[in-house]
Amino acid sequence: MAGQQRVYKARIKSTQSLKKIFRAMELIAASRIGKARDRVTAAAPYSRAITRAISAVANHSDVEHPLTSERDDTERVALLVITSDRGMAGAYSANALRAAERSRERLEAAGKEVVQYAAGRRGVSYYTFRHRELAGSWTGDSDGPTHAVANEIAQELLRAFLAPADEGGVSELHVVYTHFTSMVSQEPHVVRMLPLEIVEGVAEAGDETEPLYEFEPNAEEVLDSLLPRYIESRIYNCLLQAAASELANRQSAMNTAVSNAEDIVRQYTRLANSARQSEITQEISEIVSGADALAAS
Repeated sequence: MAGQQRVYKARIKSTQSLKKIFRAMELIAASRIGKARDRVTAAAPYSRAITRAISAVANHSDVEHPLTSERDDTERVALLVITSDRGMAGAYSANALRAAERSRERLEAAGKEVVQYAAGRRGVSYYTFRHRELAGSWTGDSDGPTHAVANEIAQELLRAFLAPADEGGVSELHVVYTHFTSMVSQEPHVVRMLPLEIVEGVAEAGDETEPLYEFEPNAEEVLDSLLPRYIESRIYNCLLQAAASELANRQSAMNTAVSNAEDIVRQYTRLANSARQSEITQEISEIVSGADALAAS
């Protein structure tokens, strides 16, 4: 019985240590989620403004640009999946990877050849373990992305899209990321970023006339300047959404882990108390038996 007590007490001690770690990680995630949500909100006005600017150029000029034109010289398509660098975030990365696998299956069923890209160590490890070649990978600070990382990813994907077919060029770019809706709702989204589809008009509802535009030096050079910035802003927005989702999932997962640790501690405490009571009962029985034996002799 004494041996059982030692086992239970050791497990209680180790579980309490894990509980402290889980609580610390929960508090860290909770302290950072507010900033992550603020960054998502702050990036929205710029994204809307550059979208309106590109829509104005596309809708009020007859310029054909490589980033807005369909390519028919290759069946290769780029697929970027955004995951986390660290674990302890529940099913966050697994859900994004499942969405990426479903997207890959749909593209391959349509006769496309998928060129895989991954952001986040979880995604990189997933494809490396399965011996799938990655055309590009980025790791580090998945829960706090920077403009520099977004720019690096955007430039790499733009190079692949603009490259000739015989040099590995792709005809489409699809991005899988986790969209942050609220602390209790984050869902994987799949978006096609290239070729660009202009769907937002520049005239407000109810306006009888559309504004007039004059582009300097010309519409083509304006598109050359704006479209790469637009792709970068979209990539950055996806990274920010994914970061907020990762932190929300981590906070939720760590809160659940703390609750589970408390349940385990209570369970082992009851078992330790039961073992202690059994030990005391056995000792009393041995003393009584010994006293009876002495009295009988």
